[in-house]
Amino acid sequence: MQINNVQLDQSPYINLNQSLNRISSGKEITSAADDASSLAISDKLRTEASGISQSINNINSGLASLQIADKSISEQSNILDTVKEKLLQASTDTTSQEGREQILTEIKDLLQNFDDIAASTNYNEQTLLQNASDDKSATEGQQFQAGTSSDDIIQTPSIQSNTVGVGLENLLNQSPGSFDSSTARAYLGDVDNALTKLNDYRGDLGSTQNQLQSSGSSLISQYTSTRDAVSTISDLNYTAEITNFNKQNILAQIGAYGVAQSANINQNIVTRLLT
Repeated sequence: MQINNVQLDQSPYINLNQSLNRISSGKEITSAADDASSLAISDKLRTEASGISQSINNINSGLASLQIADKSISEQSNILDTVKEKLLQASTDTTSQEGREQILTEIKDLLQNFDDIAASTNYNEQTLLQNASDDKSATEGQQFQAGTSSDDIIQTPSIQSNTVGVGLENLLNQSPGSFDSSTARAYLGDVDNALTKLNDYRGDLGSTQNQLQSSGSSLISQYTSTRDAVSTISDLNYTAEITNFNKQNILAQIGAYGVAQSANINQNIVTRLLT
């Protein structure tokens, strides 16, 4: 009499385990064994998306920095408007010399405030309107990494928005005794030139902001497309996978039942042979 020896088919259990891994991870591809080429493409796209995301963060930081600089220069412009009003008051001969000297004191206070703004305006400890808080030379300009390539650089122009940079150092150091109406009048052109320079700085900053915003919009579109591509390749179709899981589970149970039945039959045969 022959005793049947039924071997358990392991494939349903392997498939069941793979299906369970997909469901728990939410990914169609959980290892290179699933689909090596698709996994490589998915990982590359995921890395690219991460780089684009960081570039978007860089742009947002750059925009914040430029907005701070622009607001500070706007305040400096308001100061120079007041300085011009004071100079106009000092330029007329109906103002006494004593009054003119008092006006000069006010002007110097305003210009000192102008320089204080240049020294203190910073983003993440980087001064924006001059080289350093204690260095009135021009900035070197900021470089913003606005993409995933080494060439994706957007740079701000050099800025020297202090009394030295806008040509008002002489007014700041003006001697009260020689500050007559004609001297005050002569400084009016200097203040106008300084205001023009501030407007130029703001124009350059605005142009850089526009470049950053344009790059940001493009990167957001790239990021969305890249993430969609990753999703298409690697994200799991839960409905289909749960159906597959149920199928593999049933096959595994059938296999286990068949082995159990075979063992019972063989045991009965052996028992009869021994009795």
